[in-house]
Amino acid sequence: IRWIGQGGFIVDTGECVVLIDPYLSDSVPGKRFMPVPAEVFEIKPDVIICTHNHGDHLDFETLKRFLNTDKRIDILCPENAYNDVLKYGFKQHNYVLFNRHTEYSVKNAVFKAVKAEHSDGTAIGVIVEADRKSIYITGDTLFNSEIFNDIEIKPDILFVCINGEGNNMNMADAARFSKRIRAKKVMPVHWGMFDNLDPGKFVKIYGNAEIPEFCERIYL
Repeated sequence: IRWIGQGGFIVDTGECVVLIDPYLSDSVPGKRFMPVPAEVFEIKPDVIICTHNHGDHLDFETLKRFLNTDKRIDILCPENAYNDVLKYGFKQHNYVLFNRHTEYSVKNAVFKAVKAEHSDGTAIGVIVEADRKSIYITGDTLFNSEIFNDIEIKPDILFVCINGEGNNMNMADAARFSKRIRAKKVMPVHWGMFDNLDPGKFVKIYGNAEIPEFCERIYL
């Protein structure tokens, strides 16, 4: 797993490469504080997942670099993002309506869409399971008790948003959320791209979290 900033990830299951919420441009207003990891454009994803239709999660400037290929990609998006990405016109790919409660398998991976409470009303979080290992990426979300009804497993890693702006959990809510999920490992994300948040403050509140290094590999 590589965290590529904001809510973006590359996940390599050993049999498929998954790109989740990549934001690798300067298209969103506001100064970008994290560099664009240009080497990411060298990967050839089998699956792309966009959790909602906001520009730092569904970015045309980024996606067109991956979609302009003859390789057929499975593209999983909830309804609002799904309708937007279809407008891009790359018809060679397989577009999957990936709303809450939907599950979709590719090679050795199973992807599960779970509830997120966000200003895009169709936003989701994502669980990725492969070879008896699992990660849960919250996407952009507020604390909502209904979310816990969708989490049937104890994930190996929880990647939780902490920035507290734009209808996302603040650090205190993210800590309460993380304690309810009971993941084996918790990592705060959605910080540092457009702000100067210190994720160490989340670690102090939660008590047992690890801060991911930008673009560094995380192994399960």
